[in-house]
Amino acid sequence: MSLAERAREAVQERPFLHEGLRAGVVNYSAAASYLDVGEESAVAAALRRYAEELDNPGTLGDARVRMESGLAERGASETEDETAALLVVGDTALSSGGGSLTAILATGTLSVAGLRQVVGRCDVADINLTAVGFDGETLVVVVERRDGPDVLRIVERAFA
Repeated sequence: MSLAERAREAVQERPFLHEGLRAGVVNYSAAASYLDVGEESAVAAALRRYAEELDNPGTLGDARVRMESGLAERGASETEDETAALLVVGDTALSSGGGSLTAILATGTLSVAGLRQVVGRCDVADINLTAVGFDGETLVVVVERRDGPDVLRIVERAFA
C-alpha cells in the first residue's frame, strides 16, 4: 500500500478530518503529524492532493422544519397502529401521547452532510439526542422538551 493510500485510509477513519479537508481548513503538516502514517512532508503533500479531489460540502439540502411536542416512548408492541408512531427504532416507538419528548422534523431534499451537521451541532451544544431518524427526505430529531427550541434553530440553520 502506498503512502498516499495509507494517508487516505487514515483520513477516512477520522470523519472530522475528512470534513476539514473538504472545507479547506486543515493545516496539512499538523494533520500529517497527527496521522503518523509516514514521513510528515510526504503525508502532507498526499493530504493536499487528496483535499483537491474532494467535493466542496456545498448545500446540505432544502428543508421545511417544524416541531412536534408531547411525544412518549412506548414499546413497539404497545403501539396499536405502527403507522401512528412518528419514529420506530428497534423495540421503541415514539408517538404523540402526552410525553415529555419533542421531535424536530425536517422534510424536503436532505443530505447526509446535513444530518451530520445537525448531530454535530447538537453535540457541540451539549444537547442529548433521544433518537434520530433519516431517510433522505425526512429527518426526525427527538429530544427532551426543554431542548426543542434550541434544536429547532440548529436544524433550521443547518438547512438554511
